[in-house]
Amino acid sequence: MTAEAPERTLGALAHGEHPVFEQLARMTIETLPNSGLDERTYHLVRLAALIAMDAAPASYLTNLSVAKEAGLTAEDAKAVCVAIAPIVGSARVIDAAGSVLRALGFAELVTEMET
Repeated sequence: MTAEAPERTLGALAHGEHPVFEQLARMTIETLPNSGLDERTYHLVRLAALIAMDAAPASYLTNLSVAKEAGLTAEDAKAVCVAIAPIVGSARVIDAAGSVLRALGFAELVTEMET
């Protein structure tokens, strides 16, 4: 194995060129119908879980771009932050708020570029 191999592997992961992303996509597709939740509630619950886990910004981007397509708004995200703040703590919610806004804004930009 060369020194470049890990860099190429990480680069492939970052650009979605790895089987792990295919598996994650399949898992995600299957969870909505299996959850028994309506689509809006499903995305709100996932957002709450991301915040509670102190997820990486890329996780917000991945999840919220799909959630935005399903109609989730910045106001919905704010409501989730307010609801869970007493449980997960203000520091985590404030940190997540920046990731949420960036993810929703980026999702909007991608949507505009596609049209």
